Amino acid sequence: MKSILLPILLFLFIFSGQSQSSFKLVKREVQLKNKAVFSLQVPEGYQIAVAAEGLNRPRFFCVSPDGRLFITDMFDRSDNKKGKVLILENWSDSSKSFQKITTYRDGLHNPNQIAFYSNNGDHYLYIAETGKLSYYRYSNGDLKPSSAPTTIASFPDYGLSYKYGGWHLTRSIDIHNNKLYVTVGSSCDACIEKEEIRASLVEMDPDGKNLKYIARGLRNAVGIKWVKDELWVTNMGRDNRGPDKPEEQLMKITAGSFYGWPYYFHYRKQIITDPAFKDSVKPAWVKRPPISQWGIKAHSAPLGFAYFTGFSDSLLNNSFLTALHGSTSVWRQRGNAVVQMLPNGQYREIVTGFLQGKTEDKRFGRPCDVLQWNERSFFISDDKNGVIYYVWKEN
Repeated sequence: MKSILLPILLFLFIFSGQSQSSFKLVKREVQLKNKAVFSLQVPEGYQIAVAAEGLNRPRFFCVSPDGRLFITDMFDRSDNKKGKVLILENWSDSSKSFQKITTYRDGLHNPNQIAFYSNNGDHYLYIAETGKLSYYRYSNGDLKPSSAPTTIASFPDYGLSYKYGGWHLTRSIDIHNNKLYVTVGSSCDACIEKEEIRASLVEMDPDGKNLKYIARGLRNAVGIKWVKDELWVTNMGRDNRGPDKPEEQLMKITAGSFYGWPYYFHYRKQIITDPAFKDSVKPAWVKRPPISQWGIKAHSAPLGFAYFTGFSDSLLNNSFLTALHGSTSVWRQRGNAVVQMLPNGQYREIVTGFLQGKTEDKRFGRPCDVLQWNERSFFISDDKNGVIYYVWKEN
């Protein structure tokens, strides 16, 4: 066993040392149409540009079967039905920006994520709203839905407000091997739910049938993605346990597992029993949760992520980049960056500078999602200023 572990530990030690010293961040000036001028930091040899702006609350990216870039727009942080699905079109390589933004669908209830599904040559677009999951037929080049929606699932559409650590209005979705995977957040900061679907990840057929629970105890898993036949999520921990507890997570999901909330939480590679629920009667499926691959500082709010593969720069290739949305309380100075997850369980900032003070007027963006576009570039969505950023490696 020692002969196996020693080379692995040596590799992790060497990689960790190299990853901390082999690159540096440099400032790049950004100017928005509202006259805001500030600097963001990216790795040396990279540039950043405003690919689109003037959106309301852009959230998660999705690439269509015909290679176009779609994104959801939740309008604002209220519980509303003004959300949209947008198409970012007419890319200009000279200006590094989209010349046209088309509204594919509007009047949506907090649309957080969409996903395309293809079967026997037919294409479908699934839209996850707070209270339901629906799909539309999709044809290449569509600028609006080519069919009426078909609703295949419904979800609770209410919860305590942000003030009380709830109001988890987002529903996230991914599709893999002809199955849909959906996450539903909790209704509260920390409580024993009355509705089984809360704080869970479920699987269903493309028509909504054969629903089953894949994972429970996920307080708010907003990011969800299949990577190399493995299901990964980001998950946000509860409040009111101090400035550093519990940590938040990027972790691989094992079907049938329980991930802690509200009975346990994750902190520094330990599982800690939450004292508020230590004497609570627990459902039969509650068990001690596994340790996450990555623990993220409390209140950082990890959302979207991407696994970079086939990327031309070994600095980022074969690694996760995760968008840290940041705490609603700016004074906490947490998150507000895109970070790279390192193999030793640590992470480092790759795109930063969104937060430059302890007041909201010093927050110049809140990263929401990351999408690798090709072998040299990626996009970042900012749902605070309604901006899409394009980051690319120079020659």
